[in-house]
Amino acid sequence: MKNLRRQFDLFCYRNRNKGIPNLMLYIVLGTAVVYVMSQMSRNPFLYNLLYFDRELILRGQVWRLITYPLTYNAGSLLLTAISLFCYYSLGRAMENIWGTLRFNLFYLTGVVMMDVYCMIFGGYASVTYLNLSLFLSYATLYPDSQFLLFFIIPIRAWIFALFDLAIVLIDLVSLPFPYNLFSVISLANYFLFFGKDVLNVIPMSWRANARRAFRKASPSNKKAKVISFDAGSYEASHASPKAPYTHRCTVCGRTDISNPELEFRYCSRCKGYYCYCQDHINNHVHIQ
Repeated sequence: MKNLRRQFDLFCYRNRNKGIPNLMLYIVLGTAVVYVMSQMSRNPFLYNLLYFDRELILRGQVWRLITYPLTYNAGSLLLTAISLFCYYSLGRAMENIWGTLRFNLFYLTGVVMMDVYCMIFGGYASVTYLNLSLFLSYATLYPDSQFLLFFIIPIRAWIFALFDLAIVLIDLVSLPFPYNLFSVISLANYFLFFGKDVLNVIPMSWRANARRAFRKASPSNKKAKVISFDAGSYEASHASPKAPYTHRCTVCGRTDISNPELEFRYCSRCKGYYCYCQDHINNHVHIQ
């Protein structure tokens, strides 16, 4: 799997300038046109022509599979304008980091995955979480970058990212199937492209503390088994072989084994423990 991902990264790097350049600009401009025309007209014809509808797609209106990202609506004009500007800025930043090809594949993969899921299980594909994947991607690469909440309060990107992921988790456990998986499927491109790197949104200190706690709780990291070690037997096995005699004359070399009839004594005037036979105990040069 690592080799496949490495080859994919190399392919995207070699072809980084291929694809649709400035894709988010076209998506944001198209979304703005659809929103303004829908608000100005009592009959939102353009919106009704582009949004995702499974029944209409099965009747032949296949363009809806790729045009529904243009139907984003945040509610009010101000919120929609701010959201579109943020998504454009994030999209441009990600395209500059990744290159045109990788960013195109990232965004279009999210669109296709949502199409497949909604065509199988029904429902209306939403672009909200698809655009959220842009923010999560940026927060994963730059978790310590700051955003201004209400244009006043600076908050780090990883805090927003964890909040958004918490909302996805709440939807997952609270909404009925298949609607509970819409947010997960919309973010599938994020999880697919980042893999285990999604953990970067978690502060490094938190991850370090979690690793320490895991090591302490892991059975493999319990106190090592103590193997008894008999130092005496080790020294005995590695010591020099014991001499086959008890006494040996320092001068002539005779021992109590070779000459059991001899008597052996230790000289008190020699510096050290030197043994002599009866013939040399009084006839030797004292060792000092």
